[in-house]
Amino acid sequence: MIWKFENVITMQNRITELLKIKYPIIQGGMVWCSGWELASAVSNNGGLGLLGAGSMHPDVLKEHIIKTKAATNNPFGVNVPLLYPDIEQIMDIIISEKVPIVFTSAGNPKTWTQTLHNNGITVVHVIANTKFALKCVEAGVDAIVAEGFEAGGHNGREETTTMCLIPQIRNSVTIPLIAAGGIASGSAMAAAFALGADGVQIGSLFASSLESSAHINFKNLILAAAEGDTKLSLKKLSPTRLLNNEFYQKVLELELNGATPDKFRELLGKGRAKKGMFLGDTDEGELEIGQVSAMINKIKPVTEIFNDLISGYNKAIRTMPASL
Repeated sequence: MIWKFENVITMQNRITELLKIKYPIIQGGMVWCSGWELASAVSNNGGLGLLGAGSMHPDVLKEHIIKTKAATNNPFGVNVPLLYPDIEQIMDIIISEKVPIVFTSAGNPKTWTQTLHNNGITVVHVIANTKFALKCVEAGVDAIVAEGFEAGGHNGREETTTMCLIPQIRNSVTIPLIAAGGIASGSAMAAAFALGADGVQIGSLFASSLESSAHINFKNLILAAAEGDTKLSLKKLSPTRLLNNEFYQKVLELELNGATPDKFRELLGKGRAKKGMFLGDTDEGELEIGQVSAMINKIKPVTEIFNDLISGYNKAIRTMPASL
């Protein structure tokens, strides 16, 4: 790993080389938050912007890909949950539109990696434990994201924190590694690199950004969040970190009463996440966000977020010897 520092810091390592980006900073492909405006803004600032296909019908995804291409000349990607019902159509669009990078999650990386590689697409897969990290290596992915327990949205069943997960994965695989979960500052980036990561993926901070497609009501709740206001729940279906609201209290009641998975599915119904994060119903909507939301207190444009991250990283690196 080689880092080059100038007045404006330039970082070069395996992730920047692989993804052809200036900074090893990747935006999370979050449902209902990650449209073309956010993805292009992140890419234009030297990171990797991702479109969140998990909340897009195929025709909507194609529209966002076209708009992203028009808004940036830099690399961008699409985050694709492999359990998506229209997965073949989604992949056909990604291939035909020549998207350069795909982040896959929630499924077997073997299923699509070779097809994407055959079409010149770089593949990164998201995991939360060592077992699946090794499966990623076997599948031939180009890099992995190791997502810790602190992260928002869907989470690993092991509930392993980022600080424990990253060194475990680093000790098990040699391919490029991206840390995710609980990262919203330059000093957190420095910590992730110290643990063995080659890059960071940031979700909650970008979800609250000016360019995020999340509803302003949701963004304001992120700013108001305090320590302990997010909870890992829905473990009988798929562990999901949620902001504490009326909907979460209904989930909690079912959990305390030992409800069956079908009862949770009935409560969720259809469009619960869209209702909360995109349409702004902060009482009855599902609000997915990470623990680090307690550190976010202002809606900022992506350019300001990058300035904060880079200057914070620089400061952490330069002051570390004095603190030791």
